[in-house]
Amino acid sequence: MSTASARVERPSARILLLDGEGRVLLFRFSFEGREPFWATPGGALDPGEDYAAGARRELFEETGIEADCGVEVARRLADFVGPDGIPVRADERYFLVRADRGETGTACHTGLERRVMRGWRWFSHSEIAAHDEPIFPEQLLAMLGRIERKGAEE
Repeated sequence: MSTASARVERPSARILLLDGEGRVLLFRFSFEGREPFWATPGGALDPGEDYAAGARRELFEETGIEADCGVEVARRLADFVGPDGIPVRADERYFLVRADRGETGTACHTGLERRVMRGWRWFSHSEIAAHDEPIFPEQLLAMLGRIERKGAEE
């Protein structure tokens, strides 16, 4: 059996949440069996949920922000082992959300999120480039650059 076939398929909605200064919100994850890393808000879809609905739910659940997440702006397939030890193949769809405020609320975090999400902060592009812990997606700066270029063309 190949490693890829042993993985659980995990459709996921992720949010590129930018504040008024163009900084992106990232959460720091830390759990047994993996070095700490940073990632965008988001997660697995609930059964029967589409990507856009999942993005809206995840945005509220993880940040306390209620907003329309708009259209999908990027996609990534990623293989990893989740905090529960289960290998997954994530089909991640990214949605761009701009926030007027730099504050987030975590009152709606699930039990799992409370255990593994150890912090959050807003990162500038230069801070992402210079950061010493892994940041996912690895191509986050390229994604943000494509979005900025597309926005400038509109």
